[in-house]
Amino acid sequence: MKDVVFSLPSEALGTASSAVLLGDFNNWDIDRAIALKPHKDGTLKATIKLQPGQTYEYRFLLNDGRWVNDWAAQGYVHKHHFGIDNSVITVEEEMVVVKKAAAKVAGKTARTVSKAAKKAAEMVKNDLTKIEGIGPAIAKLLEQEGIHNFKDLSKATIKKLKAVLDAAGSKFAPHDPKSWPKQAKLAAAEKWEDLKALQQELLGGK
Repeated sequence: MKDVVFSLPSEALGTASSAVLLGDFNNWDIDRAIALKPHKDGTLKATIKLQPGQTYEYRFLLNDGRWVNDWAAQGYVHKHHFGIDNSVITVEEEMVVVKKAAAKVAGKTARTVSKAAKKAAEMVKNDLTKIEGIGPAIAKLLEQEGIHNFKDLSKATIKKLKAVLDAAGSKFAPHDPKSWPKQAKLAAAEKWEDLKALQQELLGGK
């Protein structure tokens, strides 16, 4: 088993004061919910032991009754029956050393394999709806264009983003993507306070 740290920024709490962790690892059982503890940096964290190589879905339940996702999850999966997204984590396997028989090769060689790590790297996604101006429909359009996370969005040009919206039809054309890369850069760096301040400025200008 491997220690895995789950964390939630204080900005995600809103009116709540505490949160618990629920997921596949505790069968989504509220009686087995894992409490997150506050840390000096303002985040809430919990460390649990999980099986390397396994993929788990999870979410945070706040004490005001709201469910929230991990803002820095490896990925998200949509649950059509419930109309929600769950956070996803694939626990990295320990590096496995594979040795070839000395009789077949001159000398000894070794190689390291981490399939779970590669899989996790391929599926890294962020919830782009955290960016002011992006809703689920636009997030889906961006994903179809290869923009899956905050880092991808921070590197996208305004020209490309506008072209994506224009190509999707008149319904999306009026949206202004000028602030999206800047917001995404802050989100990718986990500068949530700065992102919140920027978004308040954007909303104040409307």
